[in-house]
Amino acid sequence: MTSTRLRFTKMHGAGNDFIVLDGISQDLSKITKDQWQALAHRQFGIGADQILLVEKPSVTGAEFRYRIFNSDGSEVEQCGNGSRCFVRFVREKGLTKNKTVKVQVAHTILSLTENDDGQVTVNMGAPILSTELVPFNSLGLESKSDGSSIIYELNLSNDSAWVGAVSMGNPHAVQIVADVETAPVAIQGPQIEKHPAFPKKVNAGFMQIQNRHEIKLRVFERGSGETLACGTGACAAVVSGILRGQLDSPVKVHTRGGDLSIAWDNKTSLESPVMMTGPAQTVFEGEVTLG
Repeated sequence: MTSTRLRFTKMHGAGNDFIVLDGISQDLSKITKDQWQALAHRQFGIGADQILLVEKPSVTGAEFRYRIFNSDGSEVEQCGNGSRCFVRFVREKGLTKNKTVKVQVAHTILSLTENDDGQVTVNMGAPILSTELVPFNSLGLESKSDGSSIIYELNLSNDSAWVGAVSMGNPHAVQIVADVETAPVAIQGPQIEKHPAFPKKVNAGFMQIQNRHEIKLRVFERGSGETLACGTGACAAVVSGILRGQLDSPVKVHTRGGDLSIAWDNKTSLESPVMMTGPAQTVFEGEVTLG
């Protein structure tokens, strides 16, 4: 087997860590699922929650395309913290001089802006609330109104969870808990992730509301397990909390890896974009050989 030498950059956004690979100047087309897993392995590889690929766009109106692979080798549609790292990466590498960058992802084109203070603001687009498009199959589930939203009861092995279903380009099941520190993330997270109501699996969010403009959040991510932060999870949690009548925009989201700021002008329209602002940091750079 021919080995492949890759240049990489290790980055993180609020503790959600990534391997970023330039697919414009090097060929990434033959890397296998097993090799993605090997790169992301924390003991035998570089270690990361997800791997981000920087590529040339395949649509007009975008400067770049970016693809996302989980640590289990599966490809996913979106990653909010990764998108902030993406814009920092392409600017640090001199791939663009623009402070606002249009990026093609699986479902849309995102607008990413590096601010003067080093924070990055991402226009995440409008939340997807249609159960069919999340996708979420509510057939047979108990449901009830909560504010202007409907929440659903998921039956788990020894428990149940009432969740709101929201997609930010990837699916999220958000539940409100009294205390995120004692929430059963490790127990319920894997069960919710693979619940049959979510045909493409789901990210499980555990949200503690502190006041109308502040929450704590933990997320068990599809294919990665619990991460220190989840950008799309923060967006989905805030959207769900606003629809339930318990939050008002903007909302500061405290994750175990750092803070994010989420704004959503739902009073104008449910189609208003969700705006996320947070940090993006380069940790180190290097080269790795894949056998």
